Amino acid sequence: MQKLPCFIFPVSIVLASVLTFAGCHSGAKGSDANAAETPSATVVAATRGSIVHRLNLAGQFQPYQVIDVHTKVSGYIRHIYVDIGDKVRQGQVLAILEVPELDAQLRGTVAELARSKDEITRAEHEVSRAESEHSALHNDFKRLKQASASQPGLIAEQELDDAQSKDLAAEARVDAAKSALAAAKQQSESSKADNDRVGDLADYTRVTAPLDGVIIWRYADTGALIQAGTSSDTQSLPIVKLSQSSLLRLRLPIPEDAVEYIHEGATVTVNVDAVHRSFEGKVVRFTRDLNLATRTMETEIDVENKNLSLTPGEYANTTIELERHDKVLTIPVQAVIRNGSHQSVLVVDASHHVQTRNIRTGLQGSNLVEVTSGLAEGGLVITGNQSNYQPGETVTTNLQQSTASDSGEQQSGGTK
Repeated sequence: MQKLPCFIFPVSIVLASVLTFAGCHSGAKGSDANAAETPSATVVAATRGSIVHRLNLAGQFQPYQVIDVHTKVSGYIRHIYVDIGDKVRQGQVLAILEVPELDAQLRGTVAELARSKDEITRAEHEVSRAESEHSALHNDFKRLKQASASQPGLIAEQELDDAQSKDLAAEARVDAAKSALAAAKQQSESSKADNDRVGDLADYTRVTAPLDGVIIWRYADTGALIQAGTSSDTQSLPIVKLSQSSLLRLRLPIPEDAVEYIHEGATVTVNVDAVHRSFEGKVVRFTRDLNLATRTMETEIDVENKNLSLTPGEYANTTIELERHDKVLTIPVQAVIRNGSHQSVLVVDASHHVQTRNIRTGLQGSNLVEVTSGLAEGGLVITGNQSNYQPGETVTTNLQQSTASDSGEQQSGGTK
């Protein structure tokens, strides 16, 4: 049997090798333990961006005007030419009333006006006759007076007195004729005014549309007796209800906390799901008054609707831009630590130590908040579990990307 070679190592070498191996293994364990003991923090860099505060509301379309069309005179409906859904133009005849007594009254005023005109003509002729008579008598008196002055005693004083008396009487008759003419003209004016009044009432038997719109209800039919709309002691029945739908009011209930941002000309994005239509409008008016029951302020947008594609009563979803801040320093909302009115963040400095920074904030969106002071651009802020970190503690950072802009949207329910 062949013997294997035998190697003998000194004991000191063996012990040294064992100690060296043990030492290296112990050092590796120490490094892993130190790494495990250093906590990791998720951080985001403070960056410049935009924050927009938008308000989402549900609104309702209303006609620009809705009126009940009444008649000015009482009478029976002879013809009615419209029904619900009909589009009418301003001045279009909607119905014709039959008022026989008004026709007779109109004929009477026409005759009275003609008589007053004839009276003016007669008075004018009387003035002309009186002026001619006065002119002749006045000339006679002047001639007699001149003859008497040139040859005293030639004309008797009695004859001169008679001529003067006739001259003065003729002058008085001229004045009387002129007064009669003035009275005739006044009477004619009165007759004309009465004729105009009755004529206007007769015109009201033709009921016309006061504006462009759509007939949304019809109250009366042919033959119905309609009372005058001006009668205060009767419940007068309108003929139709007219809606001006070519221009609509979109009414929005603005919540109390958004009232301060509302102004005329503010842009509103409108989406009408019922007709798959979207467009932009402008705030044109608002009540400047809060409804005490709902704590909202009525705000209106005028919407052109010439093709009547939108129907009054439909709902629309709207978005109003209340406030916008561009190129401002922003951080995530969850990075802010709030303690009453006090606000702060935890930042990680260049040496990876945690520090507390007091900050002031501005406009807040859904994800970002504006930092107005207390933080520099590029600063790393811890975005979560801030209670796990202590000021002065060393951490490793896990940098996350932050969004550059935020459109904060406030939801509010429906319309009244």
